[in-house]
Amino acid sequence: MSKFTSIAMIGCGSMGGGMALLFAEDGVHVNLSDPSEETMDAVIEKAEKAGYNGKLKKHKDYKSLCKSLSEPRLLVFSLPHGGVGDKVLEGLMPELSKGDIILDCGNEHFANTERRQNKCKDTGIRYIGCGVSGGYQAARAGPSMCPGGDESGLKEVLPLLQKVAAKDKEGKPCVGIVGKGGAGHYVKMVHNGIEHGMMSAICEAWGIMRKMGLKYEEIGDVFEEWNSSGELQGTFLVSIGADLSHKREPGTDSNSDPQQRPLVISEVLDKVVQDLTGEEGTGIWSNTEAIELHVPAFTLNVAHALRLASAYRGDRERANKTFDGAFPPSELDIKDRKAFIEDLRKATYVACLASYTQGMNIIARADQEHKWSIDYSQVWQIWRAGCIIQADYISDNILAPVLKNNPSSDDLNLNFSSVVAKDIKNSFPALRRIIAKSVETDQVVPALSASLEYFKISTGTDLPTSFYEAELDYFGSHMFDKKGDNDSNVKKPMEGKHHFEWKPVTSQKETYGKPPGV
Repeated sequence: MSKFTSIAMIGCGSMGGGMALLFAEDGVHVNLSDPSEETMDAVIEKAEKAGYNGKLKKHKDYKSLCKSLSEPRLLVFSLPHGGVGDKVLEGLMPELSKGDIILDCGNEHFANTERRQNKCKDTGIRYIGCGVSGGYQAARAGPSMCPGGDESGLKEVLPLLQKVAAKDKEGKPCVGIVGKGGAGHYVKMVHNGIEHGMMSAICEAWGIMRKMGLKYEEIGDVFEEWNSSGELQGTFLVSIGADLSHKREPGTDSNSDPQQRPLVISEVLDKVVQDLTGEEGTGIWSNTEAIELHVPAFTLNVAHALRLASAYRGDRERANKTFDGAFPPSELDIKDRKAFIEDLRKATYVACLASYTQGMNIIARADQEHKWSIDYSQVWQIWRAGCIIQADYISDNILAPVLKNNPSSDDLNLNFSSVVAKDIKNSFPALRRIIAKSVETDQVVPALSASLEYFKISTGTDLPTSFYEAELDYFGSHMFDKKGDNDSNVKKPMEGKHHFEWKPVTSQKETYGKPPGV
């Protein structure tokens, strides 16, 4: 049983409000704090309607809030990333005592988490960074939770989290101690990067099926089939794609025919803005991390670029006029539609698996860099249900053999797995056919095509970068390795031992035929 009978929820928006109700449902008294009294009142009203009478209470100041909590105090943050958390922490610290726990369940940058952990260290306040996944529906029903930080605090709060977290098909909670420092928020950040790669691939498949002439609800039926069996079985993003494809606008007349109302998806504009409006930082951070840690993440990088380009609808419209209609995707006349859709399913799976592979490589490299001692068996369990990247086939058949025994970060590259190699080789011809047809007809397939290139390059030993390296040495004396060198460093990302004087250095007069300044 959890020792936390009365806790604080600071930030009562869609996620915080949902989690407040979730805790109340499990018998915990929840004390609310939010700049908007109206927001707190709305959460309390929902609690009363659900029968959680007296379980939620609002507070206007931190002193009364902290006095109402059981000890050690547990304060759950559900705040926007950045300075808001710093301001809240500053206001709370005079009211807190040694042993109290802050559970930051926002999508916070891991560096901010670690800075706050260091700030709290001397006071004895334990600060835990806990990624929460599944969206606002899961926040209410039970999310996937990814906590990391102070070990003693984690062990104390874990029983409560196990009670409220999502449960996998075996009934096990999708929460576990991930690692030290900012590991919890870091793993959740990369989870979101994987999510964006998968979403891009799935939306590209959707776009291709639209150009094949499939109606919205027909595409929903295809997604339902994909989600029911095969490599995309139990993939959350595919399942919600099937669901949303059938949703219609609510009618104003109860006697009207629902089938005459427009499908909601038919009215959605092609514009993703969350990265630019500040609602979402994790997609940006996961790509920044990949670049700074020198991890090739083709699918994740280009999926983010698609989101950015889509956000600038006005710029696209202006450029479209300048290009006189530009390069619109053509209608697709496919003779064997069943076979083509099967190819498309396999292509989508390859891109989803590429997203997972790239994300795991980012996490492994960061673990080595920050010495977080990440427990990869817990990462596997956390991603089994309740999260946006839930993918049952990938979890059971790809991740389980690698992660369940908690391997070292050196052994995480899924490209070293024979199971992955078998699946990719089986699906690669289908992906190649989809990309070939897409290039021919100007379909929009950045994540699908990037995944094709990713597996070609990351498993290839005959890249054109020999010429790249030679040119770098030509103008920059950057050195190179030679074919046949047996030094062990040749296989590592280390500077080569050879340089060739491709062109003698000359003076300005020798180069231009006149002395300097003339």
